Amino acid sequence: MADGTGADNNRWVFPDGRLRTGEYRTLVDPQQPDIEGWQHTGLGIVELGGARTHRLTLTDREAIVVPLRGGVQVSTEAGTLTLAGRASVFDGPTDVAYLPPGSTAELTASDAEAESLVAVTFAVVPPDLAATEGGSAPVLVAAAEVPVERRGAGQCSRLVRNFGTPDALPQARRIIACEVVTPAGNWSSFPPHKHDAERPGEETELEEIYYFDVSATDPHSGDPVGLQQVYASDDRPIDVLTEVRPGDVVLVPYGWHGPAAALPGYHLYYLNVMAGPGPERAWLISDDPNRGWVRDSWQQQPLDPRLEGMQ
Repeated sequence: MADGTGADNNRWVFPDGRLRTGEYRTLVDPQQPDIEGWQHTGLGIVELGGARTHRLTLTDREAIVVPLRGGVQVSTEAGTLTLAGRASVFDGPTDVAYLPPGSTAELTASDAEAESLVAVTFAVVPPDLAATEGGSAPVLVAAAEVPVERRGAGQCSRLVRNFGTPDALPQARRIIACEVVTPAGNWSSFPPHKHDAERPGEETELEEIYYFDVSATDPHSGDPVGLQQVYASDDRPIDVLTEVRPGDVVLVPYGWHGPAAALPGYHLYYLNVMAGPGPERAWLISDDPNRGWVRDSWQQQPLDPRLEGMQ
């Protein structure tokens, strides 16, 4: 286990604004030289509104367009998909659009007089997989169709919106994506787990991106913040222990990751993007053997009642 000093924060933690590139407020891309060793996943955060539009050209990639704030029009050769969006990520699930490899699309705010904030999540797809699996047309996943899971129990209770998992989006080739909302004072990504090795039927090798937002329960409070940890699972050292604020990104190339902790008084949101080199598109994990017993304790604990009214 890491010594908890956060020695690798500068390598794997990116505060909002550090990855600003061109039209992107934040861009994580395997081609970026300042993210050494990143190979399979990406994330672009785009601000739309007025004359600002964004054009996507996907060759060796597939993407899921996720409105974070406001609505989005996704115009492709096959037609236009309207994503109604939401006021914020804490206001329930949203429509999303899946774009297969080879797609081109233009993203436009649904309301030209209001700003929309959009996440473009993507995964690199090998040419043979792009040509032989999945559909060739864009797919709309409506907000009402997004599977919502209430996971954990007690102080490990959290809400998971599985819009881009294999069951919810079977058309995708590599990408796995979801959103997690953790009520104030609770812990998620717990027990710490990993998915950094190919062990058929037990674990899949997946890179993971965390994109955060934080909302204070008291509108007069300042500096909304949460916590995130990543540490080594084998002989590959990694030591991340960091505060996270709205717009921050933490990358998990390997290792145990968790907790993602919501401080008392602050609800925590994160968008997860995962993909890897293995033949199976699945989220198969291993718990840290020193912490896995916590999962068994959930059977004796009730679900946090705050989740009952959340979507």
